[in-house]
Parts: sequence; structure tokens; C-alpha cells
Amino acid sequence: MPRRRVITGRSHEPRRRYAEELRLLRRERGLSLRQLAESVGWDPSLFGKLESGVTLGSPEVAQALDQFYETPGLLLALWELAVGDPTQFKEQYRQYMILESEAVSLWHFGVSILPGLLQTDAYARELLLLGGYRGKTLDQQVEARTGRGELLEGEDPPQFRAILSEAVLRTPLRDPAEWRIQLERLVEVGQRPHVTLQVLPLSAGLSGLVSTDLMFLRHADGMTVAYTENAHRGELVSENASVEPLQRAYDAMRDLALNPAESRAFILRLLEEVPCEPST
Repeated sequence: MPRRRVITGRSHEPRRRYAEELRLLRRERGLSLRQLAESVGWDPSLFGKLESGVTLGSPEVAQALDQFYETPGLLLALWELAVGDPTQFKEQYRQYMILESEAVSLWHFGVSILPGLLQTDAYARELLLLGGYRGKTLDQQVEARTGRGELLEGEDPPQFRAILSEAVLRTPLRDPAEWRIQLERLVEVGQRPHVTLQVLPLSAGLSGLVSTDLMFLRHADGMTVAYTENAHRGELVSENASVEPLQRAYDAMRDLALNPAESRAFILRLLEEVPCEPST
């Protein structure tokens, strides 16, 4: 097979391609980052981070740049491809990310940490710092993880159920203000019609998933894949004979969990316990 001829010489990796296009368009106009910021808005440092690939920014920024550069829809389309690109995740998680994005329903159990779909930037950053990430790589992984929350947005999001061990909610971030923001996000997301949040109280005792974070991903063809994870590794489980006992353990915990209304009240009580910043 003949080698594919490179036409533009630009990257085929979505995140890099988005950054390249932004740099090219600005340089074609002969603008500095500061001049661009003055014309479009936002801080010049944001555009520097966009062009270096440190961040993808928001869809509003992509739309504003499309309007400024008169490239209707181009930059927004590249932004969407970059956000959804599984290669921005570590190799062992890429297949999971693809399955997650295609699932029609997601059922989660958290024994120690919140699922990535519910994490704020501060929560994800603290976890990833503990995992050894630093600098630009840390910023990229934080954005990749919290960007997954957009899966629960839009007109036709998947059904999502999360059972959270009380231990998850009793393990705060180091910064009380950021922990408050994280708990407020749980309250907000839990009110969406396609989301069900339940708390498994410590009084429920030991369970069949006492040391395992778990996600079930059900697809339109009826296939269900499980993903088990601990602090060091994750594993996809696709054989029915292995998925079934995990499903039974999950159902047993759901029977012991607080109902959604009780769970919301539990999280609100925790919010009341978070120290407020002193007034000035």
C-alpha cells in the first residue's frame, strides 16, 4: 500500500490540530496574543495556553474566535473533536473512554472517590497530583477528566446512576472552599432528570464491592461492560459470567443505600458542616 501523502503537514491529533489552527490564524492576521485578547476578550494568557495545547478552553471561546476569524463553525468543530479525543487519556483508559462516550446508561459505585463525571477541577487536580502528575501534563489531564462531565449535558445524555459510599463524602479536599464547590456540584447534578445519586451509609456494613470502584456501561445493543478500578489500575470486564456477579453485588448495595431524596438531604447536611470563609 502506498504511503499516504501529507497535504497540509499539520497534525492529525485533534488537540494539537486545534492549537495549530489557532496559531496559524492569529499569525496570518499579524496579531500578538495581547492584540487578539483586546479584540476578542478574555485574558491573553488563555490564548497562549490554547495555542500551546495546555488547555482547550470553552466552546464559547471557540465560537468567538470563529466569528473573529470569519471561519464559521471550523474552530468549534475542531474543539469538539479535541474534547472527545480518547488519545488525551492514558493508554489503559482509552478503550474505556470510547465505551463511556457511546453508552446509553451508566451505573457507578464509588467506594473511595467521586467518579470523573462528577469531579470539579480542584477535586481532579488534587487526585492527579497524588498520582504524580505535574506541570503541563497535569493541566491537560485535569481538563481531560473534568471535560468528561459534558457527557451528562446536552439534549440526549445517558441515564446515570451513582451510589457513593459515605466514606467518599467524608473525605474532603484540603481546601474547604473547593470542597464546598464540589458538594454543590453534586447537589446540582443530582437534580437533573437523567441522574440518580444515592449515598450508601457506613452503617450498611461490609459489601461485595468493599474495595472496588465500579462502572457499568450499557449500550444500545443491550451489551453491558463493567469497569473495575483501584488506585493503581483499571480493568474492563466484558464476559457475561464475570459481569453478572458484579451486577448482583451492585443491586445489593442499591437496596441498602439511601433513596435519592434522603441522599440529597445527606449531602446538604455535609454542606452545612463545611467551614465558610470568614467575612471581610
